[in-house]
This record gives sequence, structure tokens and C-alpha cells, in this order.
Amino acid sequence: MRDLPPTATLRAFEAATRHPTFTAAAQELHVTQSAVSHQLKHLEALWGLALFERGQSLRLTAAGATLAPIVREFFMSLEAALADLREQKGRVRLKVSTTYSFALKWLLPRLPNLARQHPELLVALDTTDDVIHFSDAQADVAVRLGKGNYPGLYSEFLFGEQVFPVASPELLRRLGTPGSPAHLLDFPLLARDGAELAPKWEVWFQAVGLAFSPLRESVRFGDTNMTVEAALLGHGIALVRSGHVEQEISDGRLVRLFDVPFPSPLAYYFVCPKGIESQPHVVSFRQWLLAESLKLQRAV
Repeated sequence: MRDLPPTATLRAFEAATRHPTFTAAAQELHVTQSAVSHQLKHLEALWGLALFERGQSLRLTAAGATLAPIVREFFMSLEAALADLREQKGRVRLKVSTTYSFALKWLLPRLPNLARQHPELLVALDTTDDVIHFSDAQADVAVRLGKGNYPGLYSEFLFGEQVFPVASPELLRRLGTPGSPAHLLDFPLLARDGAELAPKWEVWFQAVGLAFSPLRESVRFGDTNMTVEAALLGHGIALVRSGHVEQEISDGRLVRLFDVPFPSPLAYYFVCPKGIESQPHVVSFRQWLLAESLKLQRAV
């Protein structure tokens, strides 16, 4: 730490790396040209390094070019951290990890309600489908889709979902509306690729008592949101979980086909390290999630 100069000296160096002359750097900093020149000479003496090649215009030496991005990153990180801390003043930051589909389709539309009820919370939202590891501080709490088996963690059931086929009104006008589940086999059916947690057509057909032939589709979709988007575009009929199409069914962009009860074997759970669940800001978020989940269950 003994080689660290005053911040003003580092600021003079950082400004000089972006200008062709000390005069131009001084104008940005609202100081004299001699002040900038003095600061940089002091810095070179302190570090024992030549940072600039003097001439008609400034050019960084190899040492200066090595140090310039480090100093610039320091100021950018400092400014970003200060801005973040000012934004957080009087608020509690809560890092929340969710799957991308849950965040996009369920959580984001409800976040304004959270902000109204709990203005003291500043939610930092991270999306990933990976297994959550709280040891690396990637999140304080998480929402995950699974069977409730989270050993060593606090977990709480939020809500389950129904699985059913959906189609766009445009596709139904073009191809007609299937009169029974068996008629679905005459329609283009959209399928997910892999994804153990995704609804499977063969499981749904088995649940309604029908044999299922392998799909002869030309495209398999990499995630749920792509599958739903393909259904919205009228490319085919998608098999979805209710939480992913709540808004699309409400506004008529998708139509649920058949009122056949088929609960998903998976559900959403609130998860966090044991002991965290009792912290006041976590309690506020957890209780809000539970209340929103209850509204959804009542509406189904």
C-alpha cells in the first residue's frame, strides 16, 4: 500500500491517458496544466516508472499502457459502488436467484406490487437454471422448481401447477379446434429438447388414456419461453405449465385446450440457508411470495 498515491494524482493520470496533451487533461479536471504535469512527475517518481513519452502529443509507455486500464477500472468500480450504495440508502438489498422462465413469466409482472408493499426492499434478481449453491454468495434466497428435496436448506412450498395444451386463436382458425385429446395427433405439436423438468407429451397422453406415437416435428425448442413463443406465433400446440401462460391466456393470445386435470409432478419452492428465513427483510419477501402464490392457487 506504500506505493499508492493520492486519489487526485491517480485521477490526473487517468485523464492524461485519454487526452493528447496535459493541457487537454487539465481542462477536463478544471486545474492548470502545470498542476497535471506536477502530479504525473510525482507519480512517476513514486513508482520509479516512466508513464508517458513526451512530445508534441502524449504517448503512453509500455508501463503506462499496462497501468492505464487498471486505474480506469478502479475509478469506474468506485463510482459504480458509490452509486449503488446511494441507491440502497435506507433500503435493504436482497439477492434473489430464480429460473429464467419463472422470473420472466411469473415474478416480473408482480414486482411492481412488491415495490408498493415493501419499498424498503431492493431486490437484485439473478436468473439461472443451475443448482443453487449459497456458499459462494451468489444469492441470499432462491425460488426453484422441484420436488421439495433441499437437504440442509430451509424450503417452503409456494405453488403447484397444472399441465395442459395451448394454441393460438390464429392456429385454431386455420386448422380447426381439436374435439378431443386424440385429435391432437392430427395437429403440429411443439416439443422441448431434453429438459427433465419440462412437461412431456408422452406423459400427458398417457394420463388421458391414449397411446402416443413419437413426434415427427422438425424443431425442438431449447427452453420453455421459446416453446410458448412458437405457440403464440401459431407454429403448433404447446404443452405448458399453467404458471408460464397465465397472462397469455388471460388476454386471449393463447387458448387452453381441454379441461383435463393434470397436476405437474413439480412445484415451486422458496429456498434459503437455514436461519436466513427469520431475518426481517427475508420474512417480508417470503410472506409476499406466499401471498401472491395463494392468489394464484385461488384463481386456478
